[in-house]
Amino acid sequence: MVDMKVFDLCCGNDHRFEGWFGSEADYDHQMAASLIECPLCASRDIRRLPSAPRLNLSQASAPAPVAPQPQPVARAGEARAQLQELWMQMARRIVENTEDVGTRFAEEARKIHYQEAEERAIRGVATAEETAALADEGIEVLSLPLPPALKGPLQ
Repeated sequence: MVDMKVFDLCCGNDHRFEGWFGSEADYDHQMAASLIECPLCASRDIRRLPSAPRLNLSQASAPAPVAPQPQPVARAGEARAQLQELWMQMARRIVENTEDVGTRFAEEARKIHYQEAEERAIRGVATAEETAALADEGIEVLSLPLPPALKGPLQ
């Protein structure tokens, strides 16, 4: 069994995420080399947040049961983390269920609209001018910036 260090991290845009490292030295090396980036915005302005230590007490006796306490209302940070997670799930679903046509987006959207190509869900890149021209032609386009982390393998 490999022990991993799990750190709570945050980027300059206040996106919070976990980082998993083989050791604290591995984390220090990656931070010094600016190898850690936010999975939402690709910012490399990362800081480590304070976190509670995890104690592995599997050998210890079980603690006495504690009466359940009422759950506090989610704080702003928790709500933000939940919203980020939902957004990432939605973005992953879009990536999984669309074809990436890259910079040919406007051309492919027109072909689909004018029934010159099979109808399918596509995603890609279009300039503001291309997007405006598509709208003028009655072709609906939704601009949705996807985080760079989704360009690699989905995990």
